[in-house]
Parts: sequence; structure tokens; C-alpha cells
Amino acid sequence: MKFISEKIPLILVIKGTIKPNIGVIIEDLNNPKNLFRIFVTHFSCMQKLISYPLSIIYYLCFGICLVVFHPIQWVCFNVFGYQAHKKSVDILNLFLVRCTNILGTSYQFENTELIPKNVPIIFVANHQSLYDIVAMIWYLRDFHCKFVSKKELGKGIPSVSYNLNHGGSVLIDRKDPKQAIPVIKGLSEYIEKNTRSAVIFPEGTRSKTGKPKPFAQSGLKILCKYAPSAYVVPITINNSWKMVRFGAFPIGLGNPLKFTIHPPLQVSEYTFEEIVEKAEKAVVEGIQI
Repeated sequence: MKFISEKIPLILVIKGTIKPNIGVIIEDLNNPKNLFRIFVTHFSCMQKLISYPLSIIYYLCFGICLVVFHPIQWVCFNVFGYQAHKKSVDILNLFLVRCTNILGTSYQFENTELIPKNVPIIFVANHQSLYDIVAMIWYLRDFHCKFVSKKELGKGIPSVSYNLNHGGSVLIDRKDPKQAIPVIKGLSEYIEKNTRSAVIFPEGTRSKTGKPKPFAQSGLKILCKYAPSAYVVPITINNSWKMVRFGAFPIGLGNPLKFTIHPPLQVSEYTFEEIVEKAEKAVVEGIQI
């Protein structure tokens, strides 16, 4: 039995011999490896097809949440202050998490009991998609997560831009490393003073395949230097990249996002080199491709 595989049609040829043309591959269906690859390929195509209508529904819900919560955030921040604004952002991200449930997305946070209480925290994680951020804001809400984000997100996006500008996070110009130094220093002093947490993705950019990129050290070094009582808590994120495996549209379906918390590292007890080595090793070893 022979199999002719092209990008669109699936043709089974029971009898006779067909010579392959350019772009056509003839494979032996008796080979289990080929059968598995064929199944995975066509299952992925079916998933992508189904995800189109669900992605439209998701984006409508996602957009409505952002638009509705933008004025809510403004009122909370300007009338009632930080705590009310923080609560509004928490609820917004709960709604955004629920929006992803439309796509069959699930979330699992392991070992949250390892996170120290009542001390500044520096969460160090690999970065796979924007869904990392939504999940961390909601599921780690007790730790008041603040992010080091690119400046482009600081304007033009309802709710998101407002929170980044008023909620304690910082915006940096990735093309200007010198500008980032005092900004990140300010964040580290903020979490030190207010006993809150900073989230940094040392890879710098998102991994589109889930494979980790080398950690850049400068941002983390500044956070550790100016928040000496902090604990570095490594987090490994898995499967978030699969949400955007097809790009921004459509969105991948049925992905179990997993966040694994690793043992914390007290900044004052290690050299910076040891912190980077231990944190990167913990994060990378937990990644499952």
C-alpha cells in the first residue's frame, strides 16, 4: 500500500505504481513511523480548521474584556488608589483566562507553596507567549507581579497599556540598553520597598518553538543588586508556545499550560553568577518540547 502526501489531498493507492512528481512524496504505509507522522500532520490540519471559528469567538470575548475594563481601571486607580486598581487588574485577567477556556486551554501551577511570603520576589521564567503573562497575573496575584515589558506595549492597547503605565510595571526600549538600566533599577527598588514581585524573562524575546534561548544577565543583575532582600524564584513554562503555533490567528486548541515553580534562591546567600547558573539550569531542565 502506498501513500501520496501533498499539502492538501490525501490519496491512498491500493494497486499500481505511481511515480512521484516534484513536491509529491510516496511513502510506505506499512512503516509505523510514517503512519504516526501522517496522523499527526492531518490531525494538526483538522485542529487548525476547527480553531478558526473558535478563535473568532475568543478574540471577540478578549477584546470586549479589554475595552470594558479600561474605564474600570481608570476609576479604580484615580478614585480609590492602588489596591482597587490591583483588584480590577486581577479580575480582568481572570476573565482573560476564562476566555482561553473557550479554546480548551487549561492551567496548572505546581509547587506554589515554595514561593516565600512577605519578601520581595524576582520571578525568572522562560517566555513562550503573551498567555504566560495573563496566567501569572491571575494565579500569582497574591505576589503583586510587575513586569519588565517592551515600550511598544505601553500605548494603544486598552487595559494592557493602562496597567503597564500605572500598575507598577516598567517599559524599556530594547534598542537602547542604557535607557533600561535606571528603569529596571527603579523596579527593583520598588519591589524592595513594597515587598512585591518583579517578573523578568531573561531570554529577551518569546520562543516560538518552546526551545529555550540563552539567558541575558543584565536585567536580572540589576534587580538582584538593588533588591538585596529578594528571593529569585525560577519558573518553567510549558506548552504556552502552542497557543500561537499557527501565528496570532488561528489559536491552537486544547493546550495544557503548565507552570512549574522551582526552589527559591535568596539573593544575599549566593553570588550573582551562582544565581544565574542555578536559575537558568532549573528553568531549562523543566522545559518539555
